[in-house]
Amino acid sequence: MKALFIGGTGTISSAITKQLVTMGCELYLLNRGNRKDRLPEGVNLLQADINDEDQVSRLIEEIEFDVVADFIAFEPAQLERDYRLFNGKTKQFIFISSASAYQTPLCDYRITE
Repeated sequence: MKALFIGGTGTISSAITKQLVTMGCELYLLNRGNRKDRLPEGVNLLQADINDEDQVSRLIEEIEFDVVADFIAFEPAQLERDYRLFNGKTKQFIFISSASAYQTPLCDYRITE
């Protein structure tokens, strides 16, 4: 499987990154490269700011993915950007959400979907 994580070195995504690499996944991380010390051996780093669409487009021009997962989108405009970048480049897109996708500030600590 060929996967791309937008982010991949954060609190949640680091564990998933390590697990996929040990499972033999061809894993690409698209991030700014600020946490290179957290990259396990075997990860392919695509170093760019996801908000620089032209640069990201050039980096992924010749690459297609089985799955793309975005760990760092917080606003609808960021998912619209992802659609522009990855439409036709992946079989599946996963948006990893958090409470930030819900009402802020929260009116109640319980979140039901």
